[in-house]
Amino acid sequence: MAKTEINRRDFLKSGAVAVTAMAAVGAGVGYLKKLHDENARTQDNLRPPGAIDEDTFIYGCIKCGLCVQICPVQAIHLAGIKDGLSYGTPYINVREQACDFSCDSLQCVETCPTAVLYFKQFKQAGEEAIAEYDKSHSYNDPDYNPFKVQIKAMKEKVKMGEAVVNEKTCLAVRGKGFKGTPRGDDFKGIYRSPRTGDPKPSPVAEHEFDTEICDLCVTECPIGETAIVMDKNNGSFKPKVLDGCTGCGVCVMVCPTQEPSIVVEPVKS
Repeated sequence: MAKTEINRRDFLKSGAVAVTAMAAVGAGVGYLKKLHDENARTQDNLRPPGAIDEDTFIYGCIKCGLCVQICPVQAIHLAGIKDGLSYGTPYINVREQACDFSCDSLQCVETCPTAVLYFKQFKQAGEEAIAEYDKSHSYNDPDYNPFKVQIKAMKEKVKMGEAVVNEKTCLAVRGKGFKGTPRGDDFKGIYRSPRTGDPKPSPVAEHEFDTEICDLCVTECPIGETAIVMDKNNGSFKPKVLDGCTGCGVCVMVCPTQEPSIVVEPVKS
């Protein structure tokens, strides 16, 4: 009888401990969820190309870090504990290092083992571009090269966010030019400038500018005139973001004002 009572007490104690532990876990998850909701989707914390909807992304990502390892410009980082449920998931801070598409093949998406960075949409866009190219080019032509149009189509399919101009601080809107290196000699960010046709990424600090009206967000955009143009109206200037903006963030990285006059608002899904 005494042994039965002891077993019963032990059982009740263990049950109470289990309930307390589960409550603590629940509270912990709730706290992490709160942190995630507050911090995950900001202009400093964009998801890499092809990211699926946020709620599915944070649970589907296995935090393997393959996208981090394969990025040629080291734009991708893994979130810390302060980011709550996003802990260990990949993000890009475009002000520090933008995604400039230097890999030319969306390698971060291709290498993702769980498809939270979803490649099918880019594959389809590339295939459609090649099919269109083949209508006017012969496979036997020595200059036959469909890969350029394939790469372009895949890049244009990316939608990490959309750039937004702050007209109050934008140098172009204020009628001002820019001379020098946009982020200073010590800035570590790198990219391939379409203006100079660099075959490989080089430091932003090595690029000198001397413009009567600042237009770095336009000239350095890796997508080009389908993403952003300089809108000229009665002698005034304003960068105009178009539907083709991918949210890659190169414009943000090279913007020379102390607080960037252009930011990328993340997509919601």
